[in-house]
This record gives sequence, structure tokens and C-alpha cells, in this order.
Amino acid sequence: MTTVIVPVYDAPSATQRCLSALQRYTPTDTPVIVINDASPNPAIGPVLESLPPGWCVVHNDVNIGFVGSANLGLALCGGDDAVLLNADTEVTEGWLAALTACLASDPTIASVSPLTNNGEIASIPQFCAPNPYPEDPNAWARACRHAGVDGADEDWIDVPTTVGFCMLIRRLALDEVGFFDEAAFGRGYGEENDWCQRALRCGYRHVICDRAFVAHEGGASFGPLGLAPGGEAMATLLERYPNYEADVARFIDKDPLAKRRQRIIESYQQTAHTGSP
Repeated sequence: MTTVIVPVYDAPSATQRCLSALQRYTPTDTPVIVINDASPNPAIGPVLESLPPGWCVVHNDVNIGFVGSANLGLALCGGDDAVLLNADTEVTEGWLAALTACLASDPTIASVSPLTNNGEIASIPQFCAPNPYPEDPNAWARACRHAGVDGADEDWIDVPTTVGFCMLIRRLALDEVGFFDEAAFGRGYGEENDWCQRALRCGYRHVICDRAFVAHEGGASFGPLGLAPGGEAMATLLERYPNYEADVARFIDKDPLAKRRQRIIESYQQTAHTGSP
């Protein structure tokens, strides 16, 4: 079983879009935990009141931050694998099935992220760039599925880190590696990078699933490392993992997803206006 966890803080319009898409494109029997991190905007209330009765909605009495809310969700979902999903995302047709199939293909995969318009090393069409929010996210999802037909489903590309906007995590890896480091990364940048490095040290791998697409609005660009340049999170990460910056730079320079991205872009150009599966 896979549980979807959505930490929420204000941004009622983006949150409504995220949760509406989640209802539309996620199997109805999928457990969903929405954590309202003491949002001060009263407009969040009606958004959360309209959710399906089977979803779990948690209201934090005080603001504990994204990392604290994510860890709370991971604790609440018990023994399930878990998807951490930002509230400024928009899932698409087949997103969860593609991610879970990818995770199931190899027991050493600890985490999976889909492609997106704004997700650093997971970005398409332009690599490592905040591409514009797509008018039709499902057109990109169709292109991902179509372009992957002639490829080996289990030939996933390893990455030094998955990206926190949408991140499926294997429960067995979580039990071995532990939760996110709230004390070090409580402000909300670098926690997934740190977790991924810890998992790598335990013998796990991380991959980008190019068969799935999830749109991401994003609040700001933090570069290909997913961190604010010169920030405390970056300093902590590089102190712990001196190889991290070089590993990411090497991945970006090699760009092993380039051919797959090009196939998807070509498929998108062919199918974006046809609705072809």
C-alpha cells in the first residue's frame, strides 16, 4: 500500500488545484493524509472541508514547518510506502501507478521522483530549469507514457537525489535510514537531499521515473542542487557529504536522461493537441 502525504501551509488556490487533481487521478482506495500546518489564511478551511470523507486531515495546533509535517505524515502512514507531495503540484493521469511500478521493479530503489516542469534535475523540457507551468499537464503525462513504450521499463536512470516536490519513498528504506533530519533542515530545504545521501550509504539507489509527470508551480528557483546558494542547508549538506556537489555536477554534465527527454518532447509535440494515449 502507498499513502500520499500533502503538507499544507496557506496558498489556498494552489492547494485546491493540487487536492482536486489528487482526487481526480488517484485510485479511490489510496490513503491520503493532508496536514494543515497551522495555516493563518482562513481560506484554507473551506478547501480542506471539501475533501473526501476517507481522507485523513490533520490540523497542527502550531506551525512545525514542512519537514516536521512531512515526518508527522510518515509516522501516521504506518508501514506503507509514502509519497510526499507538495501542495503546489498537480498530479496527472496514471501518475501513482507509474511511480509505484518503478519502485516495485527493484528492491534497492529507495525513492522515485517523476518528471516535471519545475524540478531541477527532473525538469522537462529544459533540463535544470524552472520551465513555465504547463497549460495541459496531462499532455506531458501522455507523452511520457508514449515515449516509454519502446524502452525497457526497468532501465531506470540513477540520480544522486530525488526531488522533494513529489517523492515516493520505500518504507523498508525509511525504516533503515530514518526520517528526515528535522533538527538540521527544519527550514525546509535540503532534507530530501540529506535523506537520499544517507540511503545511498546504506546501499540503496534513487531514480527518476520518466513514465510519469507531475506539474509543479514552485515558489522560487534554488538551482540544480535544490538548495539556496550559500544557505545553511547547503553548508550542512556539504559538510556531511563532501562528494555531493561534485556528484550532482557530474550527473548534470553527463545528463543521462537527455535522450529520453528528447523522445518525450517529440511525443509531446505530436500528441499535445490530439489527446492520444
